[in-house]
Amino acid sequence: MSSKTKDMLLQNKKVAIIGGGPGGLTLARLLQLKGADVKVYERDKSREVRVQGATLDLHFESGLRALEEAGLMDAFRANYRPDADRLRIMDEHASIFFDEHSKTAKGDFGDEWFRPEIDRGPLRNMLLDSLLPDTVVWDSHIVSLKRHGDTWEIIFQNGNMVIADVIIGADGAKSKIRPFVTPIKPFYSGVTVLEGNIYDAEKNAKKINTVLQGGKIMALGDSKTISVSAKGDGSLDFYAGWNADVNWLTDSGIDFKNNKQVLEWFKKEYVNWDSIWLELFEAENTIFVPRPQYCMPLDQHWDAQPNITLIGDAAHLMPPYAGEGVNMAMLDALQLSQSLTSENFTDIRSAIAHYERQMFARFADIGRETLDNTEFMHSPDGLKKLMVMFGQHLE
Repeated sequence: MSSKTKDMLLQNKKVAIIGGGPGGLTLARLLQLKGADVKVYERDKSREVRVQGATLDLHFESGLRALEEAGLMDAFRANYRPDADRLRIMDEHASIFFDEHSKTAKGDFGDEWFRPEIDRGPLRNMLLDSLLPDTVVWDSHIVSLKRHGDTWEIIFQNGNMVIADVIIGADGAKSKIRPFVTPIKPFYSGVTVLEGNIYDAEKNAKKINTVLQGGKIMALGDSKTISVSAKGDGSLDFYAGWNADVNWLTDSGIDFKNNKQVLEWFKKEYVNWDSIWLELFEAENTIFVPRPQYCMPLDQHWDAQPNITLIGDAAHLMPPYAGEGVNMAMLDALQLSQSLTSENFTDIRSAIAHYERQMFARFADIGRETLDNTEFMHSPDGLKKLMVMFGQHLE
């Protein structure tokens, strides 16, 4: 598995990746292929913890490129879900305006616009299985980080303590590592999302499941959105998005563990929407998670440090309305691994600086696209603008 070079920057260095999401695990795989000594510290109790979240579409120039470099494309082909990327665009009345199910083919690997879907669980298992034994240290919820000379002391909630030479924060939106890199904080996008998951969708959301057909739905109307994704286990994930004040979550008074309260809120907030959408909120045992959508400043910048940096949401949190989150994280992993194992840099700080310059530039562009999408999709002309956007792609 190793192709270690004699003068590699990470020679005799212990690398600690904080967070075992797709970005962190991809980085660990890529660094191990170069012979680096890597540990991933993940707060989940074990790999069996249920992985929530919608399916992920991987892009040619980022997520798929990282998997190619990691030697995992065969594993990906064995785990992805063909046709799960087929989309139906609808309005609030459940009328279908754009339907990819009617197309005979949607492209294949090697096509720039082919964006195959994979569930989070299979993607994580695929990445975990690619790592050396005991690379991931489970039940590692970080509580403090202290610098000791050229190293870092990491203390976890379970009482464990480790020393690392290099720290990479891959720990998401509420990163414990980010404050050690920069004081820059995210801003509220103006949109809040309510996430839910319905098990056995064929039984518990029959009408929506029939329309979904194993693919994806994006419904827009009345300056609101509902997106739905089928999953390989027969469940579906959905996200309702609307414009809300930054304090809406606390001011609303809604107990999101009380499904009847959530249903009544939906009936009022989405009053003009067809009754078919009620299925998403009437199903029993649905766990609702409200998520105000934040974004890092598009012009964020900081001076590179000698042995600590960030990837993924910890580096450039943004709303989900461009499908770039996981792809950005995996491309971060690829570019950081290339920098840290390159012979072009004399020290780790300069390697980190090179990676961060690329990351800043990418985020400035993709973050702007994401914010633009977030705004127009939750505007009165959201459906019209989305159709124009898809028309341009199809042409």
